[in-house]
Amino acid sequence: MNRKLSLILLVLAFSLVVAACGSQPTSTPPEGENANQGAAPSESPSSSPEPGQAESPEELVITHELGETPVTKNPEKIVVFDFGVLDSLDKLGIEVTGVPQANIPPYLSKYEDSQYINVGSLKEADFEAISEIDPDLIIISGRQSEFYDELSKLGPTIFLGVDTSRYLESYEENARVLGEIFGKEAEVEAELEAVENAIAALNEKATASGKNALIILANDGNISAYGPGSRFGILHDVFGLAPVDDSIEVSTHGMTISFEYIQEKNPDYLFVVDRGAVVTTGESTAKQIVENELVKRTTAYEEDQIVYLDPNYWYLSGGGLISVAEMVKEVDAAVK
Repeated sequence: MNRKLSLILLVLAFSLVVAACGSQPTSTPPEGENANQGAAPSESPSSSPEPGQAESPEELVITHELGETPVTKNPEKIVVFDFGVLDSLDKLGIEVTGVPQANIPPYLSKYEDSQYINVGSLKEADFEAISEIDPDLIIISGRQSEFYDELSKLGPTIFLGVDTSRYLESYEENARVLGEIFGKEAEVEAELEAVENAIAALNEKATASGKNALIILANDGNISAYGPGSRFGILHDVFGLAPVDDSIEVSTHGMTISFEYIQEKNPDYLFVVDRGAVVTTGESTAKQIVENELVKRTTAYEEDQIVYLDPNYWYLSGGGLISVAEMVKEVDAAVK
């Protein structure tokens, strides 16, 4: 009897052990591992960036004279070949990486520093130096237009030269493009408004004076004239001074003239841009050349109205937010 009872109790004990083992999980992940590792996620990943992850930069498509160029907004590595654009970027507080360091206007002399990479000259780009920069944006104008295709292979390239046949509109359009690219729209509009107000006042004064003017470029003893719609046509088209001659040929290099021509046309104002002062000699020699016996017989000379304009603004860096404002000031100071 005791033997049969002991056997029953042993069977019951064995059954309890088996039941207990069957209630445990078949496997337990090692300590520290995720039990769900390798399993498909329950939700698809979100398209928005994770906290701390940067969003993709915004891209713009800039339409310009030479084509359409996709440009990343707020580019960091910038190469600038136009001193007018460099002038505007400087005014807006935007740093650049590379510039052509020959003939930089004195008011932009900080860009001669070694912290900026020399990318050649206005007419000869250093493609190797530009390639090493791997630029996010290259900005050119007329002097570099023939290199557009080659430069475009090195980085997004846009043309922002001033169309002198519509100087004011073109200058404002270029400034607004820069404002859009660098998120400086409000600053650009404020600068443009100030210049527009100054031009309106100058135009009113110049028109009321009833006087005419001639603007010439002095270049190593040679002189050329510019009229409406030309490189320096802003004097007539925007500032309001009547041209002394309506038939001046429109040309990048101006219409070659003689001093007899100046005497014959007899302008009330004679404005002079001395190219040699910023390109060749580095010193102004225009006065010795211009104020000869023939020119001394003109109204401009007799009334002390021969005006030597700053060639840094007019010849090297026209079309900038700084340069155009200074051009207005110079002419306004001269017109009586």
